[in-house]
Amino acid sequence: MRKLVYYVAVTLDGFIAAEDGTFDGFVFEGDHIASLLADYPDTVPAQFRSAFGLETEPNRNFDTVLMGRHTYQVPGGLASPYPHLRQFVVSSSLTGTPDDVTVIRQDVVSRVRELKEEDGLDIWLCGGGKLAAELLPQIDKLLLKINPVVFGRGIPLFDGKADITKFKRTNARLFESGVSFMTYERS
Repeated sequence: MRKLVYYVAVTLDGFIAAEDGTFDGFVFEGDHIASLLADYPDTVPAQFRSAFGLETEPNRNFDTVLMGRHTYQVPGGLASPYPHLRQFVVSSSLTGTPDDVTVIRQDVVSRVRELKEEDGLDIWLCGGGKLAAELLPQIDKLLLKINPVVFGRGIPLFDGKADITKFKRTNARLFESGVSFMTYERS
């Protein structure tokens, strides 16, 4: 069975973006970048794939991406940000998406369960915080890129009511840039 993996950058104080949805404060230079590009090339958006020489790179971890509407509509974003993946956006109001972006309008938990039953690579939960809180019971793994920055306020990693859920750390990578890459699996 495929796993739902919440792979996301986060601040030291637990935010995945500033209040306006931007993430300019994250560390985009340093020794962690080459490592993350090598290990997770499938998470690089279309507009950057050729710049990093990834246009023909096969998907290694994910073949499906799941996003909340705000993550999908991030400022400066593309109508089809991950054309190399099956793209799903959760929204009750979004219209006008390209053919390769499927909008899930209701019962996202049931749809995620169906996706997990399919054959293939894992499912990448790209964001946002409200969607992650709703899907917490379905999340099998957390891949957190912890950035050495404090936002003070913004969009939390899990934004909403969530039951206590335990995860076990299964890997930790520390970089000179100050970024830590932590892997947690459901206990």
